[in-house]
Amino acid sequence: MMKLKTVTLGCKVNQYETEYVREGLHGIGYEDAIDEQPADLCVVNTCTVTNEGDSKSRQLIRRLARDNPASKIVVMGCYATRAPEEVATLPNVTEVLTDKRELPDLLGRFGVTDVPTGISGFGRRHRAYVKVQDGCLLRCSFCIIPHVRPELTSRPQQHILDEVRRLVDNGYREVVLTGIHLGHYGVDWNRHRPKDEWTRLSHLVRAIAELPGDFRIRLSSIEATEVTRELIRVMQDYGDKVCPHLHISMQSGSDSVLRRMRRRWGSRRFIDRCRLLQDSLERPAITTDIIVGFPGETDTEFAETCDVARQVGFSKIHVFPFSARRTTPAAEMPDQLPKQVKQERGRELSRIEAELRDEYFASLRGMNLRVLAESSLEDGSGLMLGTSCRYSPTIVNATQAGEFVEVTAGDVADGQLLQA
Repeated sequence: MMKLKTVTLGCKVNQYETEYVREGLHGIGYEDAIDEQPADLCVVNTCTVTNEGDSKSRQLIRRLARDNPASKIVVMGCYATRAPEEVATLPNVTEVLTDKRELPDLLGRFGVTDVPTGISGFGRRHRAYVKVQDGCLLRCSFCIIPHVRPELTSRPQQHILDEVRRLVDNGYREVVLTGIHLGHYGVDWNRHRPKDEWTRLSHLVRAIAELPGDFRIRLSSIEATEVTRELIRVMQDYGDKVCPHLHISMQSGSDSVLRRMRRRWGSRRFIDRCRLLQDSLERPAITTDIIVGFPGETDTEFAETCDVARQVGFSKIHVFPFSARRTTPAAEMPDQLPKQVKQERGRELSRIEAELRDEYFASLRGMNLRVLAESSLEDGSGLMLGTSCRYSPTIVNATQAGEFVEVTAGDVADGQLLQA
């Protein structure tokens, strides 16, 4: 029996695509290599968002080649797309896939004749990612992803609905809709249709929410301009299915920094969209990404970002120190900040993030929350850690992982909610 190892770096889309390849190869007899078992084939899905992503990808490929000397290594992902010649020189690499649209062809070359249109499982996880689109048309000055995933491609709605049905039938209780630019679902089709026939993300979410079954839907990262009244209305209409949580990417709360980033709105518009969501739903969770230390960022501009974060009241902030990516405009900007400044600002924003998180979690006290139990605590208490509909890690009484538990939110401890 041929043995397989798959390793993924990077985003939810990468994780989905790795699972797609893994499931296809399982269909022709490959089995996952267990622990130290040598693999005949290794599939590495790489990331190139930061310089560190490139470095980790190279280190991982070299380690796999050393530990699996007889293996063939197939490399895909954004680093493989950006630097295929560089990747091809690494040990044991036999194929470099530069375009994710060729994944069905890749499976065909390995002998998969019944190429799947989607997945039916997600490894040992209890929350399954569902990729609904690929590609980004934006040209943010710091981001290299539009250079390696430039083509907008939306998956057919029927393929997505069929995939969600399979996942729910196989016991998955949460599906996370994801894409390179999730809010642009359908945009590639809409170019050729009259406006009254356009397909939008809200239409897809409504169609999924109308599927039978005990499951919930969570959306991954979207842009502020895509928090539309139509999307919010679906969240209201299907409050039992669609999680009251959006990850709205901010990047900065300073208007001058946002202009240098080539973002599409200012801080006021961002705050207004968050307020619209907060006024429409009961205590929704809003999470975000923020870059600190962007070229030329002054103390005043950083303070503006911290102020907007407090105004919104984020429940989680992913803090990223600016990483210059070669060939992006931001890499050539003057006033690149020293590492120490980025680290100091990262620590300060992380402190604010913890403060805002605890404030938001405390505001949930007494609310009924639906929690997906995911893992047993290691303290012998018999309790489990799960994720609530509002994206709060919550400690609950549960009998098994993968089940929903209805709880009343209690106190906050160590960044987690306790069951009352």
